[in-house]
Amino acid sequence: MTTSATTPALHFFDDLAATLHGTPPLPVGIIYPCSAVSLRAACELLRRRLAQPVLIGPAARIREIAQEEALDITACRIVEAIDDAQAAQRGVRMARDGEVAVLMKGALHSRVYLHEIGHHEGGLRTDRWMSHVYVLDLPGVGRPLLVSDGAVNIAPDLDVRRDIVRNAIDLAHMLGIACPRVALLSAVETVNPGLQSTLDAAIICKMADRGQITGGIVDGPLAFDNALSPEAARCKGVHSPIGGQADILIVPDLEAGNILAKQMTFLGGAQAAGIVLGARVPVILTSRADSLSTRVLSCMVAISMIRNGYRIAGPGVDAA
Repeated sequence: MTTSATTPALHFFDDLAATLHGTPPLPVGIIYPCSAVSLRAACELLRRRLAQPVLIGPAARIREIAQEEALDITACRIVEAIDDAQAAQRGVRMARDGEVAVLMKGALHSRVYLHEIGHHEGGLRTDRWMSHVYVLDLPGVGRPLLVSDGAVNIAPDLDVRRDIVRNAIDLAHMLGIACPRVALLSAVETVNPGLQSTLDAAIICKMADRGQITGGIVDGPLAFDNALSPEAARCKGVHSPIGGQADILIVPDLEAGNILAKQMTFLGGAQAAGIVLGARVPVILTSRADSLSTRVLSCMVAISMIRNGYRIAGPGVDAA
């Protein structure tokens, strides 16, 4: 894709890579890496000296795939697990014990992966609700966009939505956005008693006014156009501190977030990363169909979180 002189180029992830260059690699546990793309990601992380991959899964199958794909994984530690569920269990235990700093999803279903991470006794839960954030570098925008939650919380209630906002703000801070502008999205920019997302947005804004949510500028409800376009906001007469310049887009539900982020990626040419916050360690949650690039960029975001103050909290302690 070419970029005109008047269109900002994609640069966020290049800048992020530059900030990580030369830092000691962190141990990253890749859960059930029984696919070519999972093992390619491990090799690419090694090549870039971003991480020290720990491959958690059936060793014979992992080595067989590596041989079929002509991939050299001799520098990777392999931890034996007979199936995807056991791999997830062992990866979570290693994260709890400090053996790995980050968890990355391999070729297993998200349900299995998240079940073990969110387990009430042996998992990685904290007092924060876990939520997913897409980090997107989109042609023509000139700044990263964070979209949440499009992968974990299906139909979040008000308590969950509050933590979705808090987690996204915390991630923005760790990525260098000092005071992120948070747009609470709906189909319209006015409160409508018949549209629950507008009521939730109004309550979340009042929470921010009362100091229950801090660290960013929060406004809503906002329609997608006036959240991202100053001209659209002017045309509609929307007077908002966001000013059509949102850094974070909070969607009403998982379906809206998933569709929005994938539309930006597959049709809009965005580079993307996916991360889960609210657990004791950064959790990389990608689709099994995601590209090598998305996996590596997601790992870069997770490592940056560690390097920029993500606290590994114990049970019952806020993670960020």
